[in-house]
Amino acid sequence: MRCPRCSADNLAGMKFCGQCGAPLGVPCPSCGSGNPPEHRFCGHCGTPLGRPGLQEAVAPVPFTPKPAAAPGTALPGEMKQVTVLFCDIVGSTPLTERLGAEAMRDLVTSFLATSLAQVDRFGGTAPQFTGDGFMALFGAPVTQEDHVQRALLAALAIQRALSGAENSRGADILELPVRIGVHSGPVVFGPVADRFLMDYTAIGDTANVAARIQQAAEPATILLSEATYELSRSYARVEPVGPLVLKGKSDPITAYRLLDVSQARAALRPSTAARRTTFVDRQSDLAILNNFLWQVESGQRQAVDIVGEPGIGKSRLLSEF
Repeated sequence: MRCPRCSADNLAGMKFCGQCGAPLGVPCPSCGSGNPPEHRFCGHCGTPLGRPGLQEAVAPVPFTPKPAAAPGTALPGEMKQVTVLFCDIVGSTPLTERLGAEAMRDLVTSFLATSLAQVDRFGGTAPQFTGDGFMALFGAPVTQEDHVQRALLAALAIQRALSGAENSRGADILELPVRIGVHSGPVVFGPVADRFLMDYTAIGDTANVAARIQQAAEPATILLSEATYELSRSYARVEPVGPLVLKGKSDPITAYRLLDVSQARAALRPSTAARRTTFVDRQSDLAILNNFLWQVESGQRQAVDIVGEPGIGKSRLLSEF
């Protein structure tokens, strides 16, 4: 081992230099030089200490990442705050009887292509299909702070695309009576089985309520739950609908018919809707902000940066502050 002071060579295992008595410290795995114990890198060649040399650090075989889940098992579901949109064709049974199976299949194909183009346009996904409809999610798998606004814009776009209006080329898009139901809340997003290859979907009462609201909607209308309306009341123009009795629900629920969305008002993002839910587990963060506020009130300038993934509660924290 080379002495860090006089550069004399010493036998391996010696703690002090036999030439000058200096402590030899940690030997470098690459060049053999001694280094003080507090050094993390060799002072002669820069090799990390306590680790294999550069040549030895090369893996003898290619690295193979371990699977996230064992074969035959699925990744666990994740709780998400989402807005669920259900849409289906009104009167599909008599339509099928009148058109026949093949013509009905072509109609459903056109319906899905037209509708899902709008879902994709506003950042949603469609993990579930029925014979004459689909479920769309906004806020999963990718978290979106504005999932309610995206869902409402998509619902209106679907309604317009299926209304028989003319496009820019003067050709009919598709004239088809549909009904749409929208509800917001928590779901578990993930697979429903661990032994079969299946798409992820949303499980929870939020999806069930959205489906029931869609079934209660009149043809060519969009119904919102009260929870969705509370989150969008600053920019959604609606008209109230009488209490709805939904299958499986003991109490009637209040619903609203969506008429339009004002994107200018949506940009203001007021915090009144956020206060409708319980503020949980952010008291320490709120105390930090209040501490900065007290410093500002005493004449000290402060700048605070709040950073985090979408949906963790940054806007709500500012609202409470």
